[in-house]
Amino acid sequence: MQKEVMVALISLTGTIAGSFGGVLASSKLTTYRLRLLENKVDKHNRFAERLPVVEEKIKVLNHRVEDLEHAEAAQSMRSK
Repeated sequence: MQKEVMVALISLTGTIAGSFGGVLASSKLTTYRLRLLENKVDKHNRFAERLPVVEEKIKVLNHRVEDLEHAEAAQSMRSK
């Protein structure tokens, strides 16, 4: 009877250690993957912050091109 109790206790200890090891490994993996996801979200947010600035610059450049085209057209009309 003593041997069965010892085997059961050793098995219990191994099971508990294995379970805690699995939970710890899973937790580390989840933390790592969450950190990667946070980095991707931060990168996306920086892009989303820069996009309106780029759109405004494109709008300004389009107006400048239109102004140059109008000036060129007016000048070519005067030179005819």
